[in-house]
Amino acid sequence: MSVTKFCQLVQISRQAYYKQCQTQSRCEHHEHTVIGFVREVRLKQPRIGTRKLKFLAATKGIQIGRDKLFELLRKHRLLVRARRAYHRTTDSRHRFFCHPNKVKDGLTPTKPEQLWVADITYLPTQNGESYLSLVTDAYSRKIVGFYVDDNMKTQSVKRAFISALRQRQSEEKLIHHSDRGSQYCSKEYQDIHKKHRVTCSMTDGYDCYQ
Repeated sequence: MSVTKFCQLVQISRQAYYKQCQTQSRCEHHEHTVIGFVREVRLKQPRIGTRKLKFLAATKGIQIGRDKLFELLRKHRLLVRARRAYHRTTDSRHRFFCHPNKVKDGLTPTKPEQLWVADITYLPTQNGESYLSLVTDAYSRKIVGFYVDDNMKTQSVKRAFISALRQRQSEEKLIHHSDRGSQYCSKEYQDIHKKHRVTCSMTDGYDCYQ
């Protein structure tokens, strides 16, 4: 069937037909790019999740929404179970005070900037080890602050926290939840909480999502 006859059959113009073909071609190319990137990352980090994949893709100039990425991962059977890969980034053997866990009883945020979760992710690269310090809004699931460094020192997580605070829109009560790592418990990091009147909460174990 010719293009002309097809367009007459479905009652669209040839221009609309070719435009639709171009759009479909761009979508297929974008999907191929995204999936190729995901497979490349998964070679080094088999269990990295959708949220962090989206962030890493953006650093490479690959723009995609969270829901769309989730849809593509499901389509290509690239979703992973919610079990965190083990590369220890927490050292809770320190002399600093550990704050009680304020979210373990099921605190559920109802809007952004009520609960932030801080985390450190190990990133193996061609140039050696890197660590991504993240601050994520528990309601929107958006990364509101981040910093990449070759170490896990307090200065790195501090910069991620400060970058999040600079974008803060509300002055209402905010809880910052993290693991009991020495970086988060340090006086230098806790001073930021006091300065910006942020309530501190810490997990009972190594995982900040407990």
